[in-house]
Amino acid sequence: MGTDVAEVVEKLPDPCSFKVHFLMCTELLKLVDRISRIFPEIEAARPRCSAGIQSLCVLNRAIEKAKLLLQYCSESSKLYLAVTGDVIVSRFQRSRSLLEQSLGQIQTMVPVMLAVEISQIMDDLRSATFSMDSSEEEAGKALRGLLQHGASTSDSFETSEVKAIQYAVSTLQITSQKAILIEKRSIKKLLDKVGDSEATKKKILKYLLYLLKKYGNLVLGDQSGNTRVQHEGAVASENRRKSSVHSQSVEVESHIGYGHHEAQFDVLSRAIPPEEFRCPISSRLMYDPVVIASGQTFERMWIQKWFDEGNDTCPKTKIKLAHLSLTPNTSMKDLISKWCTRYGVTIPDPTMKPEVFQPWEMSSNSIASFGSSMNDIQLQLDFSNMSLGSLDTSYTSDSSHPKILDGLSLMSMQTKEEHKFQSHATINETDLKFLSNLAELEWESQCEEVEEVKRHLNYSEEDYYSLSSENFVEPLVKFLKDACDQCDIKAQKTGSQLLLAFVSKNRSGISYLREEAYNLLETFLNSEDTEEALVILEVLSGHKYCRAKILASGALTSIIKMLDSHSSFQERIIKILSNMSSSSDICPRIVSLECIPKLIPFFGDSTLAGKCAFILKNLCDVEEARVSIAETSGCIASVTALLETGSHEDQENAVTVLLSLCSQRVQYCQWVMEEGVIPALVDISINGNEKGRVSALELLRLLRDIEYAEDRGCSGSDIDASKDTTDLSKEKKSSKTSGFFAKIPMFSKKKK
Repeated sequence: MGTDVAEVVEKLPDPCSFKVHFLMCTELLKLVDRISRIFPEIEAARPRCSAGIQSLCVLNRAIEKAKLLLQYCSESSKLYLAVTGDVIVSRFQRSRSLLEQSLGQIQTMVPVMLAVEISQIMDDLRSATFSMDSSEEEAGKALRGLLQHGASTSDSFETSEVKAIQYAVSTLQITSQKAILIEKRSIKKLLDKVGDSEATKKKILKYLLYLLKKYGNLVLGDQSGNTRVQHEGAVASENRRKSSVHSQSVEVESHIGYGHHEAQFDVLSRAIPPEEFRCPISSRLMYDPVVIASGQTFERMWIQKWFDEGNDTCPKTKIKLAHLSLTPNTSMKDLISKWCTRYGVTIPDPTMKPEVFQPWEMSSNSIASFGSSMNDIQLQLDFSNMSLGSLDTSYTSDSSHPKILDGLSLMSMQTKEEHKFQSHATINETDLKFLSNLAELEWESQCEEVEEVKRHLNYSEEDYYSLSSENFVEPLVKFLKDACDQCDIKAQKTGSQLLLAFVSKNRSGISYLREEAYNLLETFLNSEDTEEALVILEVLSGHKYCRAKILASGALTSIIKMLDSHSSFQERIIKILSNMSSSSDICPRIVSLECIPKLIPFFGDSTLAGKCAFILKNLCDVEEARVSIAETSGCIASVTALLETGSHEDQENAVTVLLSLCSQRVQYCQWVMEEGVIPALVDISINGNEKGRVSALELLRLLRDIEYAEDRGCSGSDIDASKDTTDLSKEKKSSKTSGFFAKIPMFSKKKK
């Protein structure tokens, strides 16, 4: 996933490279670094609805824009950065707001522990302060004063120019021939990127370059007296800033980034809250403490999110809970309230979402004042038509940076995705009742209401995250049960389709499904609603915590029985079994239902053979499964066929199955050898994927040792992989290489 600008900035700038606005840059750098580090985890959480994917795109775009801004501050001209200081501050504030806004939406779509980390970053984003250094601000004012004064050749104006440029270069540490040369080159690079439509910016840059060329040597030669004192003060100030930059750089690179968050409630070192006041999940003071079955106290929002993800254990003690009810801890809340009153601490409601940032609201005062002051400039060329947009645009599109202008232009229009993103954030969830009052309606009205909600959610997918057990899941399950009792097939299909959309697009909401819902799905497997039920079970079986509930409902038994029927649902059934077999505790039950013999016919279907091999690989941890695979007619032959025809992944699974068999009994090795697997195994050991190559080599060695053992007259029904293989290898040294292995260089004996 990425944007057009993703290729422009591949990594964050070095903190020491920032030329001006050091503190602002390092502050934003820390935050962007932390967000970038968890971005892969956010992607791995796979928000599947369109709103989730859209939010992920907006977050990625916000990260890239922030990187571009940081890159600009490390590469641009010091003088130009000082002149446009107010605009830079506005950009930093906008970047901060975009990051906070996009993280706020993503937070509701990821696992609870990741959501906590995102929440901490959002706290630090809110507390981040972006303001100009006072000396840099004065330098910018001095240069803008020249621009406002207008062009003149008088001695007094030249004196003003000397004083202004002298103060600016001293403050911004342009105090050597090398520094002036670097600054000139930076200005020239900006000029090279300025487009024809940016006449104002071009004039300003040319004027700054003119000042350096005209007064550069004079400034360097007059660093004495008051100017020297001023310079030394600036150096001291600069050293302090660089020291700060260095410490913050170390912090970024060592990924110690939670300073604001950890210190939020440490009030003057004497108001450190007791540890029991903090939620064990979020590590923050609790706003609404509740007690769970283990006796531990948590913030209501975080523990509810933990339960919503299907967890039934205590996050702190790891003990399985007898129930998932939450009991308000009024005593704890009272103690926390008293402590907060005493030390003047306010605890924000964690359920409150941050306000949606509107780009037209940002720092309007500072930008307006800056724009109005610049509009009065009368230099050698007419500056009366100066626009803030052209002044602000510090990049233009060129061959090496095609999207920089689009990524950072202060006045650029928002993308379609960002407009949608903001509209999603403004939905008033409290007004959405969905199916809360469904049971109060007549049956026909219930059917119409379900159809209406289905239609609404098709157009407003973000509303899936407003659904709860009370306002949606429980009423819908009851509706489906009533439809089943009344044999209303149409209503049953409509309700099933709505439930499918819910489990597909609101992963965290799946935990709302109780035992009754799974039992209902099992019933639907034997009705005209079979297809919808299978699709829902396929989605649910992809979640580890749902598999035990599917098993308990009896749905697994019905699904395996359906393998014998020649229906059009076989592919979906195989996918469900593939998901279910991924849980080792369910594998013995799958084997006991005689699933393995039922899979053999599907090896003839190239689209299903690989999935069948994956199922067998998962089942091979069970002894009964290995026996069934070996003794089921045609099973070994079906698996070995994949060694030549399957994909790398299918080959890997097939080799793993055969290795599991051959590691147990010599007889199984002989049966495998009879299928002529050696050439295919040699090919996989060379051309397969990494795991396939390792497994193929291991199986080849095992089969080789069996052949040598047979040559030596060894016999036995079982193999101790750790003992017998070693002994057989020793016997091999004194035996004659024979059979196919003698022709394979890796297994033939070296000539002495």
